[in-house]
This record gives sequence, C-alpha cells and structure tokens, in this order.
Amino acid sequence: MLLGKRIRELREEKQLLQRQLAAALEIDTPMYSKIERGDRKAKRKQVLILADLLQADPTELLTLWVADQVIVAVADEKEVANNALDIVKQYINNDKVIENQL
Repeated sequence: MLLGKRIRELREEKQLLQRQLAAALEIDTPMYSKIERGDRKAKRKQVLILADLLQADPTELLTLWVADQVIVAVADEKEVANNALDIVKQYINNDKVIENQL
C-alpha cells in the first residue's frame, strides 16, 4: 500500500537490496517483500528502523503507516467512511463530537 510503495522508492533510490533491509529488520527477505507489496503490515518499530536506514523522515513514514491502517479499516464502509473520518479528526483535535452528525 502507501508505505510499501514509498519504502520501495526510497530503497531503490539508495540502491539497496530487499535482503539488506530484511536483515536489518531481523526478518526474512520474503517477509520484507510482502511489506513492500502491502501484503503484510510493518510494525511501528520496523517503520522507524526503515526511516533511519533509508534516511527518510520518520514522520512521513509513520503517517503512511497509519494511513494504510485507516484505509484497511474503512475499505468496506465507503458510505460512512468520510463521516467517520470527520469524527475522528474532531476527536483527535479534542473538539466536542456533535451527536447530531451521526
């Protein structure tokens, strides 16, 4: 998904092999490959390690990691996804959620 695509771009820019990053994450190469393809979710700790290895902004990679999780959570709820995301934004910003929105 989004994180996988970005770490692949960064890895290719740095001319690193998947097996090199897999070794640094202490996972096997096929598992790392699944992370890049979006077939497996990386752990938060792994995202931070990748940011360091790829000399990338950790905030960018963590943002993509969270975005991937949100996409999975709302994928089957297209009719209400935008409303739910609006409520989440308000919750995060400590705004009062207005029950009339539901």
